[in-house]
Amino acid sequence: MPQTVDAFLVRQPPWDRLSDGVRARISAGARPVEASAGETLSEVGAPQPGLFVIRSGAVTTTDARGDVVSRLGPGNSFGERALLRDGIALVTARAEEPTELLLLPPDLFADLMRDHAPVRRFFDRTNPLGHRPRTRAEELTSTRVADLMATDPVTCSPDTTLIEAARLMRERRISSLCVTEEGDLRGILTLRDMVNKALAEALPPDIPVMRIMTEDPITLPSVAIGSDVLHRMMERNLGHLPIVDGGRLVGMVTQTDLTRFLASTSAGLMGDMARAGSSDELARVTAQIPELLVQLTAAGNRHEVVTRLITDMADGATRRLIRLYEKAHGTAPAPFAWVACGSQGRQEQTGISDQDNALIVSDAATDDDMEWFTGLARFVSHGLDAGGYVFCPGEMMATNPRWRQRAAAWADYFRGWIARPSKEAQMLASVMFDLRVIAGDERLFVPLQEETLQAASGNSIFTAHMASNAVGHVPPLGLLRSFATLRSGEHRNHIDLKMNGVVPVVDLSRMYALQGRLTPVNTRARLQAAGEAGVISIHGARDLLDAYDVIAQTRIEHQARQIRRGEKPDNFMEPTELSDFERSHLRDAFVVVKTMQAALMQGRGMLR
Repeated sequence: MPQTVDAFLVRQPPWDRLSDGVRARISAGARPVEASAGETLSEVGAPQPGLFVIRSGAVTTTDARGDVVSRLGPGNSFGERALLRDGIALVTARAEEPTELLLLPPDLFADLMRDHAPVRRFFDRTNPLGHRPRTRAEELTSTRVADLMATDPVTCSPDTTLIEAARLMRERRISSLCVTEEGDLRGILTLRDMVNKALAEALPPDIPVMRIMTEDPITLPSVAIGSDVLHRMMERNLGHLPIVDGGRLVGMVTQTDLTRFLASTSAGLMGDMARAGSSDELARVTAQIPELLVQLTAAGNRHEVVTRLITDMADGATRRLIRLYEKAHGTAPAPFAWVACGSQGRQEQTGISDQDNALIVSDAATDDDMEWFTGLARFVSHGLDAGGYVFCPGEMMATNPRWRQRAAAWADYFRGWIARPSKEAQMLASVMFDLRVIAGDERLFVPLQEETLQAASGNSIFTAHMASNAVGHVPPLGLLRSFATLRSGEHRNHIDLKMNGVVPVVDLSRMYALQGRLTPVNTRARLQAAGEAGVISIHGARDLLDAYDVIAQTRIEHQARQIRRGEKPDNFMEPTELSDFERSHLRDAFVVVKTMQAALMQGRGMLR
């Protein structure tokens, strides 16, 4: 082959949008293939050997009946559909003439799909419910921070002098420096710090930057998405956001990095929340959230993007209420973590939202300190209720003294539930396994989560009870490819898309997280992590992810239709709302969920 692999790839989409290092990895991992005229490269029903990329020549693909599907030439590729499903070829591919190709092994293709947005956007053409392609502005909401950030941010040590830091920023034409020590982030130094803290105070130019840097700056992990960055910047008036994994600096996102995207409506609401001076002002902002759901759905956003952004609104409202309380009553007298559970904890809120929250307070808090937190819980909970997040009917809220405790009491709770798995313990554990810190000190929660996952996964009696609980909600499958609708009551002849649709998948994903001691809380993230960790097969994880996407997308679009009609959104849908095509996809999704439930109870937890 006269032309090098890299020279070929650099001119072909999507490979031209990858870094030199990634293309070098592809060059090293791909196998050159030379096919003679008439040679078969893949065959219907047989394992797909990988992704083929044609360098020269021509290939014809045919279906199982021998009908021509496509004729492909240089730069075209084939095999991705099979690799994105079960690895079994969907077409037979034959060379029409002497042809040169690159063969990317399935593992390499899977890694590229997982780690690189340009590859995902190019090859993942699935569109089961007919959504239009998203604009670049819409893509920001689901673009991973890892694909947005600068991976080599300029750094300096804490003892770097002010004048040295200024010269470094001038030379590199940047407005901030990350201050690190042996790779760990210690602080951030911005032009604002230099003006307000050094120049305005006439500090000497040889002072170390540790004197004026912002210590323990707000950060995000690399698994966050673009909307997380945008919302955090709007909420806290930030221009620079370090990206940190396990305490170590891995990248930086600035406002400049986001200028290629248009700001979304959700960011405007988040900014309005950050400026709200009272709970009443905040309620006027949150009243716009149902319309936001309609706009996001109408724009073609996937369900996980819509629910993530809707949850961001609840998170932002919670944090604003906490700051308003601190403004009126002083800083918290002891470290605390305000945590959300349920759908907010999983970042999966829809148009129906009640409150599910709790408070973890430092063991150092005195009884007088706990009174301060009692007031905080009351203020935040009432403020959320005024903003449309109604009180939890089961009082799973921080206003309930049971869910406003010191860290040691929380540890005792979980130990007790695991040691004595009664029906109430199973219910409470299911809710509390979905905890996520919204505000405060996350260090109060992390050890609790780690200890609980270890203890729970090692207790066979508890896991057996949880497994039984995980299959308690049954998908609504009827006979002859029909649905089992509700048979009585207000919602007769409707499907409950929550309790019989989304919840079964949520329960399965929670069980997988427990089995594998996996820390993600979001349902999709749990399923992906379970597949990667081998808790379930990659095939099973993909099928269940696809099924969940169909069910959850159907649910969020049903609610958007109700809001547009001026109705209060709910989870009950008549099957006649859907086309025959949509009903077929939805029923197939329910079949997958039912199969995975059966596999869990058989002790396999996977599809083979």
